Amino acid sequence: MSERIEYDLLLVGGSPSNLALAYHFLQMAKDSGRDFTMAILEKGKEFGAHIMSGAVSNPHVLKKIWPNYEELGFPVEAVCNDSQMSVLGLSKKWDIPSKFYPKSFDKRGYLVLTLSHVTNWMAHQVQEKAKEVPNVTIDLFTGFSAHKVAFENGRVVGVAVTENAQSEEDYVYSKFTAFGDKGFISRDVIDEYKLRDNPQLWSVGVKEVWECKEDYSGKVWHTLGWPLLDGTFGGGFVYGMKNNKLTIGMVISLNSKDPNMNPQEKLQEYKKHPWIQEMIKDGKLVKYGAALLPEGGYYSLPKKFAVPGALLLGDALGVLDVKNLAGIDRALECGYTAAEVLFDALMKDDTSEAALAPYQKRLEDSFVIKELYRNRYFRHAFIENPKLLEEYLPDVVKSVDKTNAWIGGLKIFFKHPFGATKDGVRSLGLIEGKFDIGPITYEHDYKGIIPTFTPPKYDEPPYEKATIYSRPDAVFYASTKYHEGNKHIDEFNANVCVKCISKYDGLGKDTPCVADCTAEVHRIDIIEDVRKHGMSLENCVHCRTCEIVCPEVNLRVKPTEQGSGPDFIGL
Repeated sequence: MSERIEYDLLLVGGSPSNLALAYHFLQMAKDSGRDFTMAILEKGKEFGAHIMSGAVSNPHVLKKIWPNYEELGFPVEAVCNDSQMSVLGLSKKWDIPSKFYPKSFDKRGYLVLTLSHVTNWMAHQVQEKAKEVPNVTIDLFTGFSAHKVAFENGRVVGVAVTENAQSEEDYVYSKFTAFGDKGFISRDVIDEYKLRDNPQLWSVGVKEVWECKEDYSGKVWHTLGWPLLDGTFGGGFVYGMKNNKLTIGMVISLNSKDPNMNPQEKLQEYKKHPWIQEMIKDGKLVKYGAALLPEGGYYSLPKKFAVPGALLLGDALGVLDVKNLAGIDRALECGYTAAEVLFDALMKDDTSEAALAPYQKRLEDSFVIKELYRNRYFRHAFIENPKLLEEYLPDVVKSVDKTNAWIGGLKIFFKHPFGATKDGVRSLGLIEGKFDIGPITYEHDYKGIIPTFTPPKYDEPPYEKATIYSRPDAVFYASTKYHEGNKHIDEFNANVCVKCISKYDGLGKDTPCVADCTAEVHRIDIIEDVRKHGMSLENCVHCRTCEIVCPEVNLRVKPTEQGSGPDFIGL
């Protein structure tokens, strides 16, 4: 008979939230006089391998957890010394005067980071701290995924660490489990306890890192306009890092009307802008990747942040604040708060649901939820008034290109959308949190797709062909490696895919899973004269875009096994 492996704390995902939890728990446990056990499961081959973010972050929570973070060698790429919010035309760029955009977009003094390096550093700090705390046994497992949540008598009691778990040996059990993942497994907790009435909204971030001839360290741009001129919510970013490296990326909402909105291709179009072309001229692509961002905000939060035996943190909870372009400090605060609540519960030997209740109350009283509430209508404003992105933004772009960029941009800015028009005033009021219209509801992202939608065409600017990469070529720079026989995407019903393919064939389009894939995974195979869905899983960067945009809800992306997947270290 096998022994049941059980820990006091089990942290699912080597996320910044979970690593902050582990470190702060060690700090408190050091002089407690009690013995504790803890395990962290990270599905990547090393901590940070599956972490990707365009990262410019307020260091206030970092300083709280590691006051001497600079002395400890915290990996900072640069301190932002020049922050711009810009509108891109097809040929020109207009930097909006700072007085005309939210202060949250001014990132001066913030840290420019490579989040994969940060996460790896945090894991190292946890290991080093553990050496000072002999009363805590902590195991850090890389290449171990959580495949299934274990429930017993209405309580989360751990997770399965093999896909086809058959016995207790396939599970790791715990008194308390913390989920800090992007929904790979935490969604099952949310579904089991029916925690979310309003669906999460998702965007996908696609990003490249370039080595350039010039030094742009400390410079930060967030952009609107080209190439998102079809009403899709999103924008671009360019961050200057040390060693002449440049982060170039886009965040694109997955509720786009366009069924063939190819995020990787959009990033290439973004790079064709003369402003970016000048920066990457004679440069070299180093890394590529993609990852989801939870953007529903306050009204997509679960009704409860804790359930019997478990807590939700960071992206599993959905605390990213889109208006503030902030998620890292929110995740760290979740981990810091969770550590204190879990420590108190374990010290009292109280494993009841009530013991975890302070977690939600404390987060609601913190900047995390207060700011999320203040910005609760930000995404809704653009959904309610599609003219903001479908009409007004293209008008601004045209004005930027036709005249002096600064003068033209300023004129159109005052004309609309936020001039005298009633819809502009209402939209601005919602964006700034001036109105209270009560709770709102969202639709799942795939319901935003209009199969017949065809985006407007624009004459693209001239560009250097050597700077633009096809999707198959870009995958090489994500360094994907999979073990033989990997099957980490489930297709529930092949016949459903056949019907979907037939529908989009009739419209002269690809299916959303094929078109919107950020790698080169989904394809159409002809088998016995029938067009069927196929997958090249060895290319997958594990972003879950296909699952979110599938109009038939017929796909599920699961955690990889044995450390398989992309290698985002340095991205």
